[in-house]
Amino acid sequence: MNKDTLNSELKEMIVDVCNLQEVGIDASEIDDDAILIDPNGDIGLDSLDAVEIVAAVEKQYGVRISNTNTSLKVLQSINTLSDYIIAEKK
Repeated sequence: MNKDTLNSELKEMIVDVCNLQEVGIDASEIDDDAILIDPNGDIGLDSLDAVEIVAAVEKQYGVRISNTNTSLKVLQSINTLSDYIIAEKK
């Protein structure tokens, strides 16, 4: 699994499931290291968005993000999310 391709897919998925296009955010504008879950952060996602992202990742990639501590670490950025998916798919 190519990390760059996965990062692009994840950005598209997050824009879609979190309806970011409604606030004018395009996948190409999301930096790989941008803080994902922080209402005051770069993207402005909150805990409800986190739940939607986890559900979408589990469905699309077949990886389990099992608890709150894991999801807090995994959802720090696009890079941490893609690293987790790649590690779980091995």
